[in-house]
Amino acid sequence: MQAENKKSNIKTLSFGCRLNALESEKIKNMLGQHMDVAIVVNTCAVTAEAERQSGQAVRRIARENPNAPLFITGCAATRNPELFAKIPNTVVISNADKMKLDSYLGRGNDINNPQIAQFNQVDTKLSKQFVQIQNGCNHNCAYCITRQLRGTAVSFEYIGILADVQRAVCDGFGEIVLTGVDLASYVKKEGDSVCLISDLCRRLLADVPGIKRLRLSSVDPAVPDIDNVIDLILNEPRMMPHLHFSMQSGSDTILKSMGRRHTAQRVRNLVARGMGKITFSWDIICGFPGETDELFQETLDLVRETRPIKIHAFPFSPRPGTPAANMPNQVSRAISKERVRIINDLANQNRTEFMRGQIGKTVQVLVEENNIARCPHDIGVSVGGRPVAARTICDVKLTDIDGENFVGIVI
Repeated sequence: MQAENKKSNIKTLSFGCRLNALESEKIKNMLGQHMDVAIVVNTCAVTAEAERQSGQAVRRIARENPNAPLFITGCAATRNPELFAKIPNTVVISNADKMKLDSYLGRGNDINNPQIAQFNQVDTKLSKQFVQIQNGCNHNCAYCITRQLRGTAVSFEYIGILADVQRAVCDGFGEIVLTGVDLASYVKKEGDSVCLISDLCRRLLADVPGIKRLRLSSVDPAVPDIDNVIDLILNEPRMMPHLHFSMQSGSDTILKSMGRRHTAQRVRNLVARGMGKITFSWDIICGFPGETDELFQETLDLVRETRPIKIHAFPFSPRPGTPAANMPNQVSRAISKERVRIINDLANQNRTEFMRGQIGKTVQVLVEENNIARCPHDIGVSVGGRPVAARTICDVKLTDIDGENFVGIVI
């Protein structure tokens, strides 16, 4: 594929989730066989700030590259196509059409001698390969606009997923990360049987022995099959012992108001099922409408009890068109941002305590770049000594802590 694309100059810029980055790479490969020059921006609308940044970037790129076809897709472009259509040389493509070649061919061809004058975004060289297994979501969370922009849940056929994983292993990727909009909802009927996310993982590990590490991206803790995923992790050393939960809150009152389907007790049970051998990280929305100091304290109490080692916390962002945008008792931005700081500080304490307990142990790491590796619990490791090539999987003895990373030496 790389050889076929060597004469083309297709640049991409992705905002938001890993799924966007993965889709951008697929679009780049698709267009590289048919176009000489193009820029693709894959936008995000998960928050107002993400949408603002997407629009700002597109305007800058268009200004710097007046002679380059500019394709704008993703959630922000789907939600507000008029905003981007006003920008010169842009072609707006919805999420529904972003993976279709016909959406790009024959459009943006009115530019004479197309060329990219300035594009400072460096293509990331991944050490792990993300593989999409589903798209869309069937739930109705009160704060989320993604379902409206991505559509209902669609689980991909196993044969296609298997081919993507086999290709990644052949290309030298030792770690595979399964991803999707609502990853844990994966379900595919095959005759009289049903394949769930845990079944999919088992099949891939059996059918592709070359997989050295298999990891899941964000999962919904409400899904019953997550119990089976945890059991698989405990019994299969190639499954990475870390799960990221799309928690959003640790208060049952707020979870119910959000339209979430899990409870704090459900999370306690899952953590207990991991028997201390699996680490967890969370997404948390701070300042959801109606979140009092007391309800926020419930989330903090759950953090102290279950000890996630990382939290991606962000202030609530009211998205027009969602129920939460018009809910009473909106929380001020200042309070929301302060709660983000508080909960991140607490998660950082959890991570530091966990890391201290790992010093002296030997762990398997995946080297990413510049001798920075990633341990099974998704924590960075600064590897000392000789340079180690990216994508190398090796054993490292953890000797110290430097900020958010371990320090280690190759065994």
